Amino acid sequence: MPEGDTVWQTARRLHTALAGKTLTRSDFRVPKYATVDLTGRTVLDVTPRGKHLLTRIEGGLTVHSHLGMEGSWKVYADQQRWTGGPAHQIRVILAAAPTVGTAPAADAHPARTAVGYRLPVLDLLRTTEEHRFVGHLGPDLLGPDWDPDRALANLLTDPARPLGEALLDQRNLAGIGNVYKSELCFLLHVTPWLPVAALPAEHTAQLPVLAKKLLEANRDRPIRTTTGRRGQDLFVYGRANRPCLRCNAPIRVADQGDGSRERPTYWCPNCQAGPAPCTAPGAARSRRTQHRPTN
Repeated sequence: MPEGDTVWQTARRLHTALAGKTLTRSDFRVPKYATVDLTGRTVLDVTPRGKHLLTRIEGGLTVHSHLGMEGSWKVYADQQRWTGGPAHQIRVILAAAPTVGTAPAADAHPARTAVGYRLPVLDLLRTTEEHRFVGHLGPDLLGPDWDPDRALANLLTDPARPLGEALLDQRNLAGIGNVYKSELCFLLHVTPWLPVAALPAEHTAQLPVLAKKLLEANRDRPIRTTTGRRGQDLFVYGRANRPCLRCNAPIRVADQGDGSRERPTYWCPNCQAGPAPCTAPGAARSRRTQHRPTN
């Protein structure tokens, strides 16, 4: 699932392509909105909220979307071939006319078409009702509402909950996904199964600050990194059976979740203190689900 930095980048691309322009095409390919036509309206802005995207349209409307596990928004120039997937996976198309002012033609903003592929969540709502869809989210790590004290208080509300699960719960703080969950726990020297209340005091205060630092450092990067090392972008995520970059012990992977929302979780059994499932190195439980955590 795309994480907060990826969604932030997507919002910026969409905003650059559409904001301030008049829609020349509006094609919703979901039954609920099949007759909706937004052509002639101006796109006001595209704003990320955690893992959600809010495309605000003239007339008090918002197109709300969530990328889920496999969704994406692609932006294309005129005559450019669409490469995001087969046509039957397209959920919405928004095309905007070019804007030409007093600037030279080379500086004019060209026409662009935004295509949403495989979007599991797509809604058209009143802008005044956005809270119904994103009001449950905690402070956004990359948003103007970021509040580290509130985020930490949210995490501590359920002290017995495993840290990894608490970090994925978007009601606590918005923007962390499975990659950052695993990387944060590694950087804090604890396993994702450690109860939140058992996190050492010095790490507890550091957690929201470190989380924001990681996402901010990556929001402008094409390739996410938490290590600062070229060719070794991540400490543990996706590195099952490979040597830990700190101690050379083999990285392990196991599912973490409540049974219906399990995710492969990576950790170093030598560098990270705390409980962990009994698995062979690199062996995750065979059962996999496609459910996502609270978003």
